[in-house]
Amino acid sequence: MSSSVGNEKSVNPVLRISQLDALELNKALEQLVWSQFTSCFHGFKPGVLSHIEPELKAFLWLLLWRFTIYSKNATVGQAILNIQYKNNLSQTEKYQPLSKHQKLWYLIFTVGGRWLEERCYDLFSNRQLQSFCKIKYYLNFGAGLLKLCGLVNFLIFLQKGTFATLTERILGIRSVFCKPQSVRQVGFEYMNRELLWHGFAEFLIYLLPLINVQKLKLKFSSWCLPMASLPNNENTLAVHCKECSLCGEWPTMPHTIGCLHVFCYYCIKSNYLFDMYFTCPKCGSEVFSCYPLKLKGLVSEK
Repeated sequence: MSSSVGNEKSVNPVLRISQLDALELNKALEQLVWSQFTSCFHGFKPGVLSHIEPELKAFLWLLLWRFTIYSKNATVGQAILNIQYKNNLSQTEKYQPLSKHQKLWYLIFTVGGRWLEERCYDLFSNRQLQSFCKIKYYLNFGAGLLKLCGLVNFLIFLQKGTFATLTERILGIRSVFCKPQSVRQVGFEYMNRELLWHGFAEFLIYLLPLINVQKLKLKFSSWCLPMASLPNNENTLAVHCKECSLCGEWPTMPHTIGCLHVFCYYCIKSNYLFDMYFTCPKCGSEVFSCYPLKLKGLVSEK
């Protein structure tokens, strides 16, 4: 009964971006499962899983295959996006689920292929014999040839929109929507508003790193709280500058930058090294030179 209902479902082609999103979701799920599995062994000796890591990964991917492709004709990423696999080898245009042979070959190509690649790499990485070198050369050549075929398949996929992976093209399985996609009505006013705010946000992201916010704040504070002009001489410094203009404490190793204010050596030096356009927080004077202040009575205790 269920098979007859499945055969009556119409086929809806899937967008390229949806197929690629499904592949990325599958990779993210595999990484999440593996990280959760390895976290169970954090209390054990380091490297306890390194010798059997390919077999453990193959076992986990086998479980995922059993409860996704084998039972639902769709991976986890496809199920999230309302996509499933269709048997493209069937003559009818109606939906046809995958055959058992296609599901088993999908398991061999995906899980078995990755296990073989990882196990062969571990097996031949430290072998220097002549025979092992030849086998390693042929394996690397075969892996490179498969990657080249995958690249050609991806270029064809970008042009035609079917068979996102080489495995799908070999087995004749195609991604289709489970249910017809309804047409969404979006008003032009809403679209224009979203595009406007999106462009404005991108402009701010590009512009904000170029703005020296600290210098603007100091300029604004100097405009709001203007200071009366004072004669720049040693007596004025001794009388009016009894505290560091940055930390507010009695100046330690007092230094000046040429204005009427005194700074601790470490305060002015650290701020100037952090920001080469640093200005005095009191008057906004730029730092051209930093030299010690030598005044009698200034370094005495309060």
